[in-house]
Amino acid sequence: MYHTFPQYQESAAYIRGRIGSFTPQVAMILGSGLGFLGDVVEDPICVSYRDIPHFKASTAPGHKGQLVFGTLRGKRVAVMQGRMHHYEGYSYEEVGYAVRVLRLLGCETLVVTNAAGCVNTQWKAGDLMLITDQIKIFMESPLRGENIPEFGPRFPDASHLYTPALQELARGAARDLGIPLREGVYMYFPGPQYETPAEVRFARTAGADAVGMSTAPEVIVAGHCGMQVLGFTLCSNMAAGILDQPLSEQEVLDAAAACKDKFSRLVLECLARL
Repeated sequence: MYHTFPQYQESAAYIRGRIGSFTPQVAMILGSGLGFLGDVVEDPICVSYRDIPHFKASTAPGHKGQLVFGTLRGKRVAVMQGRMHHYEGYSYEEVGYAVRVLRLLGCETLVVTNAAGCVNTQWKAGDLMLITDQIKIFMESPLRGENIPEFGPRFPDASHLYTPALQELARGAARDLGIPLREGVYMYFPGPQYETPAEVRFARTAGADAVGMSTAPEVIVAGHCGMQVLGFTLCSNMAAGILDQPLSEQEVLDAAAACKDKFSRLVLECLARL
């Protein structure tokens, strides 16, 4: 079953009733272990996903499962502390549902973050990557089903899902802060199992630099809605088969904690420059 436009409007109306006249400019989706930016929002108004009509709960480790509305670096933001994943049992349309609701609330820009496995063998765990493009070839699109023209066209262009001007803004911010910033392609895998060594070799051959289980569906929906998108990946670990060790959730959370300072400084500086 697919959601109708009135259902999206119902979700937006409920949130509007909680936040009043506040109109967010920038939506932020914060991945595993990276939700701390929502904790520093000024004058926050928190809305639990569980309270919003038609929203789904976020069950992944490190995800609080709430929207935080307020101000960061002078920008009115809507911060998603946690996202929905296909591996949680949700359809891709449900995974991207919140993006459309935030668009209805006024967000014109989406900042996405994730923690992912590093495929590029020239890089290392702890590197930050500016996402320049993505690969999602598994299963259906989040736009599958009857098109909702209020959001966008039936066949949207995907040439620049990650906005070139925002990439340039991020490069300048990283350079001025002295934070090394990789640039590369993020490849989506549905999970919840980590990728096999053979799948990682496939991803590298396909041109990916990092692999993960989120982000791509939401970005497709944002592109359909006409939103500008800026994306960052924390390379939390080397992907399967590169090092002779198993992968774990704790490794991802530990890497996010270790990179908290440089990651937050970069994202906040980008916000200030928007």
